[in-house]
Amino acid sequence: MSRSTPRARPDRRLAPRPLPAHLAGAAMLWLTSRAALPVLRTVSRPSSVLGRQLRDLAVEIDALGIEPVERAVAVKIAHCAERYLAGLEAYRRHRFRRHSVSRPIVWQKGTTRLLDYGRATAPTVLVVPSLINRYYVLDLLPERSFLQHLVDSGLRPLVIDWRAPGSQERHFDLTDYIVGRLETALATARQIANGPIGVVGYCMGGLLALALALRCQREVACLALLATPWDFHVEGTQSQRLAVAADRLARGCNPVGNLSVEAIQTLFYVLDPFIAVRKFIRFAHLDPDSDEARSFVALEDWINDGVPLPIRVAHSCARSWYRDNEPGRGLWRVGGQFVRPQALRRPALVVIPGRDRIVPPVSAEPLAAAFGKATLLRPPLGHVGMMAATRAPDVLWTPIANWLQARLGGR
Repeated sequence: MSRSTPRARPDRRLAPRPLPAHLAGAAMLWLTSRAALPVLRTVSRPSSVLGRQLRDLAVEIDALGIEPVERAVAVKIAHCAERYLAGLEAYRRHRFRRHSVSRPIVWQKGTTRLLDYGRATAPTVLVVPSLINRYYVLDLLPERSFLQHLVDSGLRPLVIDWRAPGSQERHFDLTDYIVGRLETALATARQIANGPIGVVGYCMGGLLALALALRCQREVACLALLATPWDFHVEGTQSQRLAVAADRLARGCNPVGNLSVEAIQTLFYVLDPFIAVRKFIRFAHLDPDSDEARSFVALEDWINDGVPLPIRVAHSCARSWYRDNEPGRGLWRVGGQFVRPQALRRPALVVIPGRDRIVPPVSAEPLAAAFGKATLLRPPLGHVGMMAATRAPDVLWTPIANWLQARLGGR
C-alpha cells in the first residue's frame, strides 16, 4: 500500500497583538451579555435616555419570557464566538503577503533610514511617521499608497524609516530622535533638494515634525501635520487613563530597555477593547479573494508589525504628553527650546479626521488654533483610514499634494 505524501501546513501569520487581551475582551463581552439579562428586569424610574431604553428592553423581555430570551442570547453568543475564531484563523491563513519594492537609502544612522520614493527633479518633502509604527502604512498596497500618490502628483517624498531601536537607540529620549536623527535627515534632504523642503508628519510623527520645523525654520518651506494630537487633557478624551496605563507599563521595564510592541498594543486595546471582535467577525464573512479582504489583511499585518519604543521615550510620552499635557500648555521643550506652534513662520496645514478615535478632533483642534492662520482640512475619515480607506486619495491625498505643490513651487 502506498503512503500518501503529507500536505504542507499553510504558512500562518502571527495572531493580532495582544491576543490574550483580545480573547479576554471577547469573553467578557459575551459573559456580561448573559449576566445582564436578570439585571435589566430590575430597572425602574429611569432618569436618562439609556435608562429609558433599558426599561423598554426589560418590558420586551418580560413579554417574550426570560427563558426564550436567554436561549436566543446563548445561540447568538455561540454564533459570534464561532465567527470570531473563524475570522482570526482566516486572517492567519490568508495568502496575501506584502512585497515591497526596494527604495534607495539616501541616509542612515543607527537603525534610522531615509528612503527616497520620488524623482530627482521634483520638489522634495520629508515625511515623518510615528515612532511606534512601520512607515509603510503610507505605502500599504500598490494601488493604495499615499507616498506613490505624492510621487504621481509631482513631488519627491523622502520618508523616515525608524525601524526597531538598536544598541544606539536604547538610551534615546525624544530629543535624541528629533535633534540627533531628524535634524540630520532634514539636512540631507535639503542638500538633495538644494533648497528648503516641505515636511509632513503623521500622528506622533506630527509632534516630532513640528518640533523639527521650529528648530530648523530656514530649511523648511512648509509644514503639514496629519492627525497630530496637541491638547491631551481636553474633555471627552481618554488621556488620563492612557497616561496611568502607559506610565505603569514604562515603570515595569528596564531603564535602558524598550517598551515592547505587545505593551504598546495593549494601550490601544484600552481605547476600544472590543474592536477585534467586530472586525474579525466581519472578516469571517468576506470572500478571501476579494479586494476588501486583501486590504483588511494588509492593514492588519501593518498593525501587528509595530516597533518597540525606547523606555525613556515611553516615559516622556506618558508623563510629558498624557499626564502633564505639556504640548497643550505650551511647556513641551526639545533640546531646551519650547515647542510652540505660534512661533512657526512658515505655511502650515493641519488635517483633522472627523472620525478619528485615536487622536480625537478635540485634541487636534487646539493645534490648528495655535498656528493662527493654518490651512485646515477635515476629511470624514478615521485615523488609519486617512491612509487605508478607498476614498482617501480623492478626499484627502490630492488636497494635501496640491497644498504642498502650491508652496514648493511645483508643476
